[in-house]
Amino acid sequence: MKRAWTIVVFVVGVALGVAATSGAQRGGSRGGPVRVDPDRLSRTRRTAIVTAAARVSPAVVTVSVVTTRVVRADPFGLPFRDEFFERFFPPNVYRERVPGLGSGVIVDAAGIVVTNSHVVRNADEIRVNLPDGRHFDAKLLGDSPVYDLAVLQIPAERLPVAPLGNSDSLVVGEWAIAIGNPFGYLLEDPQPTVTAGVVSATRRDIKAEATPSGMYKNMIQTDASINPGNSGGPLVNADGEVIGVNTFIFTSTGGSIGLGFAIPINLAKRVLTEVRRYGRVRIAWPGMAVQAVTEGVAQRLGWAEAGGLVVSGVDKGGPADRAGVRALDRIRKVNGRVTNDVEDAQSSIYGAQVGDRLTLEIERDGKLRTLALTLEEAPQR
Repeated sequence: MKRAWTIVVFVVGVALGVAATSGAQRGGSRGGPVRVDPDRLSRTRRTAIVTAAARVSPAVVTVSVVTTRVVRADPFGLPFRDEFFERFFPPNVYRERVPGLGSGVIVDAAGIVVTNSHVVRNADEIRVNLPDGRHFDAKLLGDSPVYDLAVLQIPAERLPVAPLGNSDSLVVGEWAIAIGNPFGYLLEDPQPTVTAGVVSATRRDIKAEATPSGMYKNMIQTDASINPGNSGGPLVNADGEVIGVNTFIFTSTGGSIGLGFAIPINLAKRVLTEVRRYGRVRIAWPGMAVQAVTEGVAQRLGWAEAGGLVVSGVDKGGPADRAGVRALDRIRKVNGRVTNDVEDAQSSIYGAQVGDRLTLEIERDGKLRTLALTLEEAPQR
């Protein structure tokens, strides 16, 4: 029997438990206890993980939200619906306020907080709780459901800020520390918790059918425990720099089994820049549609072999049109990366900004050509 796997997107926090061992030591020529230098013991406990957690934890916040959902209740509690019956006995419809909880990280002393879009999506109220016990109503400055990132503003200044690292330089096997507020609704203490593990893999692309929201490309995989309430909290390296935004887990049990995923911080930086500069996240647009060249497609087009992508449509006057791309062009590479399916193409432009340039290697009439395409903002519909 196949095991059912579930992808869980949490509205959560994080716990990093770093254990340091201490206790009485046996020894001495007469069997008496050996005295332990407390300064030396303190030094042995202060590992890189402890130092990194102490550096970032003051900037980790709890994000609590309230959303409203419409509930339809049958007046007779019947388990079925009948159109004729409902005409005479319509269901009771009422609005229900639903609380939610996640985490976030302060990236600017003027009150700018980064979290996941799914944490604050459709929220009527957003509140940010600081580790020092203060809490503020937050304003949503901008978000991107595509990237599952959101930027909040709270009316506070001189706040602790988490240093942001470079997610492009990650090494598989290096320390990864998840910080946030898992199960924060059960705890009165506003201090964030910590879990530690390693970077298990980088550049993970998650299949679209496996994800409940967002487009998850180039993800960081970690075995640091991520639990409900962790979403939006930082993933941190051993230098105390934020390298990712904790987002979801794969699980067959409903709890953490060591398959957690974080959005790279370099993508979050781009979203933050877009929101600050334009008040929104502009979506980069290539101005063309593509599909994979399967064996069936190759046969219909009279091509000898499958592979690559075929341009199925070009928007007139759009970026691809101006770059010289034509329908039925065969795309072999995007930015030097071989593309054999639509997800390959999406990965090549995932996180790209308006104004970025794509280099396309195309095949037309049996000849290879290189075209430069400059991405533009997607038209407002």
